[in-house]
Amino acid sequence: MDWADTVEQATFREDVRSFIEANLPQYYKDIADRGGELGHEGGWQHDRFLGSDEAKAAATEWEEAVAARNWVAPHWPTEYGGAGMTPMEQFILKQEMATALAPDVGGQGVSMLGPTLIAHGTDEQKSKFLSATLANEIAWAQGYSEPSAGSDLASLQTRAVRDGDEFVVNGQKIWTSNAHRADWIFALVRTNPDAPKHRGISFMLMDMQTPGIEVRPLVSGAWQHFSNETFYEDVRVPVSQVVGEIDRGWYVGMTLLDYERSNISGAVASRRELDDVFVYAASDEGAAKARMLPSVRSELADRYVETEVGFNFAFRIISMQAAGVIPNYEASTSKMFASELGQRIARTGIKLFGLYSNLWDPDAEHTPYGARFIQNYFHLIPSTIAGGSSEIQRNIIATRGLGLPRG
Repeated sequence: MDWADTVEQATFREDVRSFIEANLPQYYKDIADRGGELGHEGGWQHDRFLGSDEAKAAATEWEEAVAARNWVAPHWPTEYGGAGMTPMEQFILKQEMATALAPDVGGQGVSMLGPTLIAHGTDEQKSKFLSATLANEIAWAQGYSEPSAGSDLASLQTRAVRDGDEFVVNGQKIWTSNAHRADWIFALVRTNPDAPKHRGISFMLMDMQTPGIEVRPLVSGAWQHFSNETFYEDVRVPVSQVVGEIDRGWYVGMTLLDYERSNISGAVASRRELDDVFVYAASDEGAAKARMLPSVRSELADRYVETEVGFNFAFRIISMQAAGVIPNYEASTSKMFASELGQRIARTGIKLFGLYSNLWDPDAEHTPYGARFIQNYFHLIPSTIAGGSSEIQRNIIATRGLGLPRG
């Protein structure tokens, strides 16, 4: 396969690089020079709402610059305020942003909910939410998983009982990313308990200020707070805030997850992390360790090959989208491979760095990349669970991709 840029694509790529160089605030360039930062998830949103004064100023400056180019929602059609980019232009933009560690602007609302509303929302919902989401006037959280419905998401039990023009919602969600700083949440709830489990589910939008919603933090093993538990007690939600047909929300939700699983930036992140491992392995200190640990040399070669494979999976998603095809099991392949590869790269780096990897302080001196790789490893542990576990992805690949019977 020849993935070389066309003349037009090469011109656009250079435009993106020039834009980043001219407009990315020094605050983010300094983070990139340190190899990244794992102090929080969704760096731009955290900086904008909860960061230091310097971080808030940088987030605002970057948002304004990206918005001025109309690049906040490159995948949205122009009639809804997006850039209407081709899939390959979107990929180039994401690739160059990820390479420079320039943060995404817009969060889950722009990246996932927006396309879902465009595909399934009413005119009223589009009018109310799309422009406000694009302008970052609304921050969104995603309410899918429950304590007894994670990988088997269709077993969810949060109930929504209709009462006239409203639904009354009771239940609990877990691993609710961004709920502690969100204005609204999009969630899957069960509206018909008597229907088969994949039916009887509805996709609902809820104002986080609605009485009866409670948010409790969940702190990860890496001492980071980006997930939460959310509780719903007699929460009243207008019927007009159901997206798509009532009891058919599973299919709306799966459209959203197809966008999430495309994971275009994953291959870029893997290559960037691996490049840093190679730099250390080529140093006098790293080379001496690599000679003493022949298995590390083999692992480095394996990680290089796997990273190239990850890029091809990502390009495959792009080529399908360019042809007007929504990725299905192909997206599961890309998501599963990228999340597992990230963990393997972190483990290889930890093995090569040796005792340095025991240090947790990101500012520790005389260590390669501070504590980034050990922190990255802990940060990436949930990646093979969130958004659909690797086991679920393998089942999707087996049944939808290979035509195997369900086990």
